[in-house]
Amino acid sequence: PFPIIPPINPPSSPIIPFPAPRSVLVACGPFTPSDSAAFEPLRDLLDVVARDRPDLCILFGPFLDAKHEQVEGSQLLSPFPDVLRLCLRTIVEGTRSSGSQLVLVPSLRDVSHPPVYPQPPFSLPDLPKEDRARVLLVPDPCTLDID
Repeated sequence: PFPIIPPINPPSSPIIPFPAPRSVLVACGPFTPSDSAAFEPLRDLLDVVARDRPDLCILFGPFLDAKHEQVEGSQLLSPFPDVLRLCLRTIVEGTRSSGSQLVLVPSLRDVSHPPVYPQPPFSLPDLPKEDRARVLLVPDPCTLDID
C-alpha cells in the first residue's frame, strides 16, 4: 500500500478588505444596432460611464462586428481598421472624464482583429500618454486581478 500524503497548501495570506466598495461596469458588444453602423448604443454606454463613474469598466468586443450586415456587404465608407480605431478612440476619450480604469477585450468577431484563439490584445500605438495608465488592452482569454 502507498502512504497517504496530505496535500500541500500554500501559506495563507491575511485577507485585507478593500478600503471601499468597488464599482465595476461590464458590457459586451456589438455596440451598433443591426441595421446601422452608427454607434448609438456605444454612446449611450459612454453616457452611463460618465454618469455613474465606475472604478472599472470592462468592455468585450466585438467592437466592429464581422457579422454586421453593412460590414458583410462592404457598405462602410472607411476601411475596417479605421472604423475600429475610431471606435476604440471614442471609448478611450468618452471614459476619460470619469476617471474609470478601462479594460478592452477583443472578440473573434472583431472585423479587423486576428481571428485566432487565443487572441492578442488590441494595438493602440496612438494611445494618448495621459490614458496609458488607466487603459488596459488585454488578450482573449485573460485573467484580471482587481485590487
